[in-house]
Amino acid sequence: MIRRVGIAALAVAVLALCGLLLLARRSEIGPLGSAAQASFPAADIAQGAALAAAGHCASCHTQTGGPVFAGGYAVNTPFGKIYGSNITPDPATGIGLWPLEAFTRAMREGVSRDGSHLFPAFPYYAYTKLSDSDIRSLYAFLMTRTAVRASVPGNTLPFPLRIRAFQEGWKILFFQEGRYQPNRARSDEWNRGAYLAEGLADCSGCHTPRNALGGEESRRAYAGAGIDGWIAPALNSANPSPIPWTREELFQFLRTGSSPLHGATSSTMTAVIRDSLALPIVPDSDIRAIAAYFIDADQANPRAEGTESRIREALATSSLGSGQEDDPDAALYAAACIACHYNASSGPLAARPELALNSSLTMPDPANFIQVVLQGVGSTDGAPGLVMPGFASSLTDAEIARLAAYLRRTRTKLPPWRDLESRIRVIRRTAAKQE
Repeated sequence: MIRRVGIAALAVAVLALCGLLLLARRSEIGPLGSAAQASFPAADIAQGAALAAAGHCASCHTQTGGPVFAGGYAVNTPFGKIYGSNITPDPATGIGLWPLEAFTRAMREGVSRDGSHLFPAFPYYAYTKLSDSDIRSLYAFLMTRTAVRASVPGNTLPFPLRIRAFQEGWKILFFQEGRYQPNRARSDEWNRGAYLAEGLADCSGCHTPRNALGGEESRRAYAGAGIDGWIAPALNSANPSPIPWTREELFQFLRTGSSPLHGATSSTMTAVIRDSLALPIVPDSDIRAIAAYFIDADQANPRAEGTESRIREALATSSLGSGQEDDPDAALYAAACIACHYNASSGPLAARPELALNSSLTMPDPANFIQVVLQGVGSTDGAPGLVMPGFASSLTDAEIARLAAYLRRTRTKLPPWRDLESRIRVIRRTAAKQE
């Protein structure tokens, strides 16, 4: 009996596998003829340039120090590293032989020109919402860049995850193709922001939690998620900012990477701002539309009452730690941090991030605080002009834990973080493996 059940189960599994492989089949699209490569309207190229900037395409398709769009950037996923592909018009290693039909299929369905499935590290599940004209403009822009002959390293996904045909199963479970549908109950600006955030910029890709198979938990959209050892904060009503965002504050942050009331950007958001949203080619109107969309998602307005008093309370903590030599935790803070973070002015300053207004101290998880203390902020990280030394080699895990506990205790009214030293050890170990 057991043998029969086993045989039946094996037969079902084989049939399911065969069915999946049949469903996964896609035909190759023929190469682009040389005559078709020459002509692209200037307006399409210009529009594509603005879209590529707003979609921060260069971030995932440019290796540090390498030619733009030539690929090689490693996207760290829980399953292994996936390298951004070469999207210059090089015929051998890029998309030079791709007709618009193939480019559109990749953007809309996550399928390469040769018929193989793309991994969802390339967010085709978001790009499927783009309009025909925007995809055509992106194609025109990319096909008129300088061709760079550059192969990218092989992905490090283990077997059987590296079998591209199995991505068909992922798509059945988590992918829904379809263009963005405007919400008629909302303003044009809100819809523009939604189109950009949900489609082109794929904000959800970093700010929405994922399940064990890498699918976004759609019921928890923008609830915050871990990425590269950092926490991309919640952008919905669970946003941890001590002061509710205003549309103007968010616009300033997205444009410059910092805001007096919310501190400075860091980690992977640096590229999103410096290489994308801060570029003049991205119009102010698009940044304001994104800000309007997220101010609504954040539900900030109902929480705005009492903002002024909270700012005054935060400023009152700025000098804490000075002259408290009898408190070893305060003395540690004074020795390492207060010279840059003390603010004697009457209002918050972007150049001296006010720690009591910083979400790194109010998040349930101390990861961001630990990361910035360990790594610091280099001249190419965070907001332009703001740097901070890293303390990985000068402070022990115990000292960083004391610093975190002290600031959480004196700059917030939240309960203390637990197991700080073990959390710091894990982050140190993970960072060392990624180097």
